[in-house]
Amino acid sequence: MASNLTISSTVRLNSGHGLPVLGYGIDSATAYRNQGPSAAAIPSSGVPRSEVFFTTKVPMSGKPLSYDNTISLVNTALEDTKLDYLDLVLIHSPYGGTENRLGAWKALVELVDAGKIRSIGVSNYGVHHLNELEEYIKKLEQERGGPGKGGVISVGQWELHPWLTRPDIVKWCKQRNIAIEAYCPIVRGERWGEPKVKAAAEKYGKTEAQILLRWSIQRGYVPLVKSVTPSRIAENAAIFDFELTEEEVQGIATEDYSPCAWDPTIEPIEK
Repeated sequence: MASNLTISSTVRLNSGHGLPVLGYGIDSATAYRNQGPSAAAIPSSGVPRSEVFFTTKVPMSGKPLSYDNTISLVNTALEDTKLDYLDLVLIHSPYGGTENRLGAWKALVELVDAGKIRSIGVSNYGVHHLNELEEYIKKLEQERGGPGKGGVISVGQWELHPWLTRPDIVKWCKQRNIAIEAYCPIVRGERWGEPKVKAAAEKYGKTEAQILLRWSIQRGYVPLVKSVTPSRIAENAAIFDFELTEEEVQGIATEDYSPCAWDPTIEPIEK
């Protein structure tokens, strides 16, 4: 499938909506304090709202994770962005304990029902957090009237790259058709010169960043890239005119555990 993708391709989510295969939609978060400015770029760009996929995440700092605060934070996000709906809202991390994690999920489910959010998911959850949530969704379904009433996990977001492949989390998500977003897909430029990546770049006449983004897409991820430099933005998008071999995709991957950011996936169920 990866060979047929273009920059306009989308992944169909469990919610029924489409997610761009390359993270050139807008990704924001309460903690980033960028929701309003990010959304303000939509009308000024001339791109129709329907063609922009706007994501935000709640919360990480400030108000603690909870049912009430999730409702409040999403309403604030809608006020700040002046949008009629948010395409995707993720629970930013599993920090806060079981009661608050599950309360936040219930809030997101209700906000989907209210038409304020189209798709929901999680970020930085470990398999133990995902199992906890899956059980809670089954409970919510019984309480709220049947299949789908407990909400559906459409997207999961993690730091993912050849030096942090998270096979247990990836397997869990793929078994459930959950779209996997990969942040830090080019490892913040900290791995330039790695022999296998460099060799592929020379073979295909691409940059090492393009090789890593192509690797991410061929692994079935949605890489999230960012840059304020026009030439790099164009470079990051130019990854659909070549394809790595399966041997190269496998060979570039490692069994390392080397986060370049944080890793809340290891947070205990209760704290």
